[in-house]
Amino acid sequence: MLRQSVISIGNFRGDEPSCQPSCLRLHIGGRTFLDVLIDEVARYDLFDEILLLTDDTSGLIEAGYHATVRGRSRLSVAIERECVGVGGALGRAWNLLNSRFLLLNANSFFDFNLLDLISRSADSLVHAALLAATKDDRHARVSLDGDIVSGLLAPGQGRTCPIVSGICVIDRRILAKIPRHPASLEQVFEKPIASGAVRGTAYHGYFTDIDFPDEFARAALELKERLTRPAVFFDRDGVLNHDAGYVFEASKFQWMERAREAVKLVNDAGYFAFVITNQSGVARGFYEESHVHALHRWMADELATIGAHVDAFEHCPDHPDAAVERYRRVSPRRKPGPGMITDLLERFPVAAANSILIGDQPTDLEAARAAGIQGLLFQTGNLEIFVREALKLP
Repeated sequence: MLRQSVISIGNFRGDEPSCQPSCLRLHIGGRTFLDVLIDEVARYDLFDEILLLTDDTSGLIEAGYHATVRGRSRLSVAIERECVGVGGALGRAWNLLNSRFLLLNANSFFDFNLLDLISRSADSLVHAALLAATKDDRHARVSLDGDIVSGLLAPGQGRTCPIVSGICVIDRRILAKIPRHPASLEQVFEKPIASGAVRGTAYHGYFTDIDFPDEFARAALELKERLTRPAVFFDRDGVLNHDAGYVFEASKFQWMERAREAVKLVNDAGYFAFVITNQSGVARGFYEESHVHALHRWMADELATIGAHVDAFEHCPDHPDAAVERYRRVSPRRKPGPGMITDLLERFPVAAANSILIGDQPTDLEAARAAGIQGLLFQTGNLEIFVREALKLP
């Protein structure tokens, strides 16, 4: 499983230390562009480490991010003080890199399902996320033979070909032959492309590269709105899995038909995916909250194998007749109360008017109504088909 993401900050061409990186100068809704990128990576709940690889010697990156935590991801900073290019910087960071890692460019934002790319990359030395062809002539493009990258094209060439986004999954072995002198990422990929070892998948989605002044200005105006997404709120037992009564062990968990694919469909459509579940088994003393967290961690890993993820798991352990005293209370988070939904609406930039809840009980639908979102009743069958019809997807 891929557990490391590397964000390249700076062009490694010897910028003056006093020049603040663009990803720190641009602010979106009170957060830096870099913060937006980090949070977007962290919300997949997959990466144990996010490594910031930078040529910024001002100390701003190191002071602001080194040894901090976002979700499950611990951040670290590596500073390259010489003019070695992105490829050279990766080569010099060899000992800090996992055997496989996700690479992103800190000056670009591409809104697509990162886990889909990761799930497709298992057999590639490099698997790149490509932007489906646009009229922009400022970026390099690639020619494809199926999903094999057969050539790298200069800006302005091959206008029907997909654009290089700067996001790719890399096998560290490809860096072993980098000579210890300056090298761009394109130079690193030259021989692997020639041997057919680089693959690519084209995605549709919002893309901006703030290296360009007009894109910097456009992102400042558009990106906050683009980060606001509709959501699908899934009940757990009876929707994502068969309700066998107080399920808390992976060995007794059985996915509903095409449930994982339904979550991926939500991800690919650009929606947030949330799980909200009453867990009165905790209040009744049948299991601990730690068991709930462990099962949700297992579910997340299962989803990741097909390129799917849940942005947040919410559970309510409370019950008014609880056997365990600390959980004996009436909680607004317990469905039919809307608390789990409203808490998520406060934490995430959700377009509530276009969001839905999928549940298997009347209490689920009551919670949706109380939160002001549409509730849909799912009882049995293929969840992927149900979601596709609910979201009116082709």
